Amino acid sequence: MTTIIEPKHWVASSYSDNGGNCIEWAPSNATTTGIVPVRDSKRPTGPVLMVSADAFAGLIALARSVK
Repeated sequence: MTTIIEPKHWVASSYSDNGGNCIEWAPSNATTTGIVPVRDSKRPTGPVLMVSADAFAGLIALARSVK
């Protein structure tokens, strides 16, 4: 069984419109574990998507290509 440690510092997307419609990610967790936690900023106690650093980089590349 894997123990998930709640990240202490979350960073909002730079594309956030300050209306709460964005995602947050935890870069310090990504640095130490290679796993990137991603959550909905409107639901900080809601579910957290855990993706590999490579998968997260792919999501970022996709988001940047769709403007």
